[in-house]
Amino acid sequence: MSKNTPHVSKNSGENEWYTPAEYLDAARRVMGKIDLDPASSSIANSVVLATNYYTKEQDGLKQEWYGRVWLNPPYGAGLIKPFAIKLVNSLFNGNVTEAIVLVNNATETGWFKTLYGASSAVCFPTKRIRFWRVDGDTNSPLQGQALIYFGQRAHIFIEEFRKIGLIYVKH
Repeated sequence: MSKNTPHVSKNSGENEWYTPAEYLDAARRVMGKIDLDPASSSIANSVVLATNYYTKEQDGLKQEWYGRVWLNPPYGAGLIKPFAIKLVNSLFNGNVTEAIVLVNNATETGWFKTLYGASSAVCFPTKRIRFWRVDGDTNSPLQGQALIYFGQRAHIFIEEFRKIGLIYVKH
């Protein structure tokens, strides 16, 4: 790995990291509910509680995205970028009305810049998120995370997520 390779690319490539309930509860308080999780599983959805979700086998990148979206994309190298592009395109074409994305805070990457460019607000948690696994184990990635909000209710996002971390609001 070269010196110029982003730190995020040094992660394990493990894609089965499930979001803790506290972040999903906050997301539902912001958006009302979650209509779609396009990168999920039945196990993850037991906490996400999305009305609909796409599994790895269904390939969320090949499906239509709509409504209020929660997205914790696969963290493997090369997988976050197409999910970021799909979300932004779905926002711009009006299919997605609101979204919250949980990703590494890899601000030096093109995919982060793509997400940030379309966002309304960002939360940088003040502690690393401890993702859970089916076996009950928890683990934190090598770097911190960002929760990125897209939509018209940034004021609600700010109120909910300031309890979790530092908020940056785009003007």
